[in-house]
Amino acid sequence: MDAPLKEKLNSDLKEALRGGDKVKLGTVRLVLASVSNAEIAKRAKLTDADKALASASEAEIAKKSQLEDGDILSVIAREIKQRNESIDAYKKGNRPDLVAQEEAELAVLQSYMPKQVSREEIVVAAKRIIAEVGAKGPNDKGRVMPKIIGELKGKADGKEINAVVTELLNNPG
Repeated sequence: MDAPLKEKLNSDLKEALRGGDKVKLGTVRLVLASVSNAEIAKRAKLTDADKALASASEAEIAKKSQLEDGDILSVIAREIKQRNESIDAYKKGNRPDLVAQEEAELAVLQSYMPKQVSREEIVVAAKRIIAEVGAKGPNDKGRVMPKIIGELKGKADGKEINAVVTELLNNPG
């Protein structure tokens, strides 16, 4: 069964096709293509890593390689990052027409992302996780980051999370 987010993307693709919304249509197609590529990569990784899967039926492999919503959000976040970089480049290149196109696509992409958490919410989550794992200083960052990234995946920028965790571990108390 498809992830609810993938179903929503497919539904929005059909809606954009019927409604003639070219920006949304192109953007959603691009996201679905990126999701499909990520699933193909996951399928290849699965079959390489587990030779038992290589003999499994194609349907079983396809099912195991389906992306979850969190993985799809990561794909969308990557697309958002690309749009932001393109917008900066086009602004520097004095191309307002391309800036407008990228901003329109960015708006469509952001509509699929969950509400972003504030810095204060990141601090609260980081303090809680630091306490849970018993982190005492910068050397414990490797124990804290995977947990907080897993919890805030798609809800906060990784750079912001990293900055908060680094700040808290460098200044305990």
